[in-house]
Amino acid sequence: MAEVSEQIRVLVVDDDALVRAGLSMLLAGVEEIVIVGEAADGSEVAHAVAEHQPDVVLMDIRMPGMDGLAATELLRAHDDAPEVIVLTTFDIDDDVLRALRAGASGFLLKDTPPADIVRAVRAVVAGEPMLSPTITRRLIGHVTDGGTRDRQRYAREQLDHLTVREREVAVAIGLGKSNAEISRELYMSVATVKSHVSRVLEKLEFNNRVQIALLAHDAGEA
Repeated sequence: MAEVSEQIRVLVVDDDALVRAGLSMLLAGVEEIVIVGEAADGSEVAHAVAEHQPDVVLMDIRMPGMDGLAATELLRAHDDAPEVIVLTTFDIDDDVLRALRAGASGFLLKDTPPADIVRAVRAVVAGEPMLSPTITRRLIGHVTDGGTRDRQRYAREQLDHLTVREREVAVAIGLGKSNAEISRELYMSVATVKSHVSRVLEKLEFNNRVQIALLAHDAGEA
């Protein structure tokens, strides 16, 4: 998770110059957000991140050179990686799911209202889940890529690394439950839930709770 500072540094990545300009103009008007750079292709992202040190990257998925998925995977492989929000013109497709599995913090449609884009940027920098339980359930319902049996075996092996309580929390996340709902259902404080979530993320080497939800689904437990 990026360290929250007085200003939120944002890098905009899109092959469409008009989209880049629109997002930059939109976010530049927000007091605590500063656009530190732009990139037109996924192959430019690593250099741009190293040069500008953004807290958040708004990443288009479909670009003619290196796509946003490959760029996200490369970025999120590093411990000090910025948060990534993928941009798409499609509601929910397999590319979005793959980006979330790679460690993106969430996704936005390109026609998302400006206020919601600003809220999303603030949320991921603060380490808050960007996807609502409803969106999480919809994402899980759209898992259509192959290798289901292999994914299930791998997912179950991963969940076996957790304690009983941590596994209960992971499954609840997979069911799209919020921290408050998990707190009520498992009879623990919200602070304890957050502590369990942090330990699950650490043990599984995940970046966010969406990845936990997808793993629980793959295991057949959510």
